[in-house]
Amino acid sequence: MSEPTGPAPERLDDLLTAAASRSPGAAAIASPAGALTFAELDSQVTRVAAGLRGWLGDDAAVVGIANTLDVSFAVALYAVVRAGYTALVLNPLHPGQMLAQAAGAAGAAAVIAPSQVLAALADAPGRPTGLRELILADGLAGGEPTLASIATADVTAWVPPSRGPRDIALIQFTSGTTGRPKGVRLTHRNLVVNAAQVARAHELGPSSVTLNHLPTLHPMHLNAAICAGATQVLCPDPSSARAVEMANTCRATHYYSLPVRLAQLAAAPDLAVLRFETVQAVLSGGSALPGWAATALRAHFGVPVVQGYGLAEMSPLTHSDPPSRPAPGSVGPVVADTQCRVVGLTSRETLPAQARGEVQVRGPQLMAGYLDPAEPSGVDAGGWLSTGDVGYLDDEGRLFLVDRIKDVFKCDNWMIAPSEVEAVLIGHPGVADCVVVELPDDFHGAVAGAAVVLRDGCTPGEVARWLRDRVPYYQCLHAVAVVGEVTRSPNGKVQRRQFRDLVAAAPRLTPAEPDAHDEEEARGNHDQPAHRDR
Repeated sequence: MSEPTGPAPERLDDLLTAAASRSPGAAAIASPAGALTFAELDSQVTRVAAGLRGWLGDDAAVVGIANTLDVSFAVALYAVVRAGYTALVLNPLHPGQMLAQAAGAAGAAAVIAPSQVLAALADAPGRPTGLRELILADGLAGGEPTLASIATADVTAWVPPSRGPRDIALIQFTSGTTGRPKGVRLTHRNLVVNAAQVARAHELGPSSVTLNHLPTLHPMHLNAAICAGATQVLCPDPSSARAVEMANTCRATHYYSLPVRLAQLAAAPDLAVLRFETVQAVLSGGSALPGWAATALRAHFGVPVVQGYGLAEMSPLTHSDPPSRPAPGSVGPVVADTQCRVVGLTSRETLPAQARGEVQVRGPQLMAGYLDPAEPSGVDAGGWLSTGDVGYLDDEGRLFLVDRIKDVFKCDNWMIAPSEVEAVLIGHPGVADCVVVELPDDFHGAVAGAAVVLRDGCTPGEVARWLRDRVPYYQCLHAVAVVGEVTRSPNGKVQRRQFRDLVAAAPRLTPAEPDAHDEEEARGNHDQPAHRDR
């Protein structure tokens, strides 16, 4: 990545102004609906910002924006912060009631979204009383104003309001996979710093072309590419084959996708005929990419498959393998100016390399706090954020994740990470997808069960017997429920609690009993924070 010259941006929208100054005629963002150069994008942002200011007034308003995979999201996001307001990211895949709850919690005065999202919000019970305006992002005809209609034609005399680097630029809700979603308050500095961290970690530069094959346009991908002066190409088609074709057409260098889509690509019958012509790295995030899928894609396409890690509270990226030097199975070292340590689950003491415990991180991208001031921040006096994830560091400082603390449970003093059992289970040719959950047990304390999507001819008993030969006794399945689909959030995370009752109601199996060696080790394993090595 070539380092940008000139003064360091202080506000989020300064990233765009700097990119437009360096390369005004270069392509900034493109989709099947159209494309904008950096200069065109910057100009549109200023005109919409001036229009928003006149439309909403001078108060420091919160404006919700649906992060659709569309150029309009980029215009709206930077326009809102350039107008001196705070942007609230809304997931366009959420139902109207969830959208209304998020808008109400943040005190949003307006929402910018496509027509179908605005319709869902308008029909939702309990529309927030403070929500004054609904603005169409897609420019379709209707009764609401559009981004184009509120844009100010002449902005030669308009001066953006002053906003400092520590002012709140963005509110983003956590995924809520292990509890209710929490609103995270991110400053201009948080986002500007992390944009540079991501661009550097992903080795982005002005010659880079990123193909974004995600269901939504996450601010991280948008900001990092703008920071680097890279071209972004948005692929709204859910087909991975179509995305690969589009990557070749636009001469993409970086291919971004979700673990679930990459796993589907790795298992696709037509994988053999797909090729990358210019892509130099496949990048995955949001949840763990199954090892078999990463291996298959790496072997087939001959390019690195890179996994990253982060949290909304960290703006979000904290770790990423460099595409030029990936380490399979790892989420990589920390990004620039960031620190990571692993502490004991009970002792809270810093652990040495290879020891498993809770991952903690700190850095300049750490949030300003939660939207609800009564919500515990999880940040200690030293600035360390407890992530709730279990993992370990290798001798070179690369992070390997095991599971969520709330998902990890004990069976006979053995700590079980459901994701590790899933990684083995998905290797069965008859298992299309799976999720492993904790089941209470009077004798063992807790045991593992699973909800599985089976291919034709496979049975729950066959799956359980197959797994029994490949894992220790305490990871064997005591119940298997067959489901038609394992539902996931847009970033690929699964909510295990949704499947526990279903699995608990399935017939109990009789897995292998521990042998004498297993029992002896279990008795001496009371203080171990996580799994033994297999």
